[in-house]
Amino acid sequence: MISLDTARRLRDGGLRWKPAIGDRFTLPDHDIDDIYVLSNMIAEVYQFPSAEVIGFNGTTEWALDSVDTGDTLWLPREDQLRSLLADTFRGLRPVTDGWQVAIEVNGKPAEFTDADAEEAYARALAFLVTGD
Repeated sequence: MISLDTARRLRDGGLRWKPAIGDRFTLPDHDIDDIYVLSNMIAEVYQFPSAEVIGFNGTTEWALDSVDTGDTLWLPREDQLRSLLADTFRGLRPVTDGWQVAIEVNGKPAEFTDADAEEAYARALAFLVTGD
């Protein structure tokens, strides 16, 4: 799973989330450390004219009825990150320290390494959305 710092960097760099079943998210400004997964049983997205909210069903999260999606932090999965890299993606390979993601932007290669493959993908995407 990607770090909260990297997820914030992606969001602050302009990456937008269209919530879908199976997506992971957290509530970083609510003093709650839990990671949630959108599903039809526990947490699902509701569209209202004035807002998009994630509603918590049943008693799973008794302290939360709903939360505005703007108050959430998306934690994209490996497949989502790879898809977002699109045509820049050149490969993923194991290295001594973990995993290395290779991309190419305007003919210039760049590599991003981390112990966790998802974090390596996220760092590559953060490079694309922030420019650094």
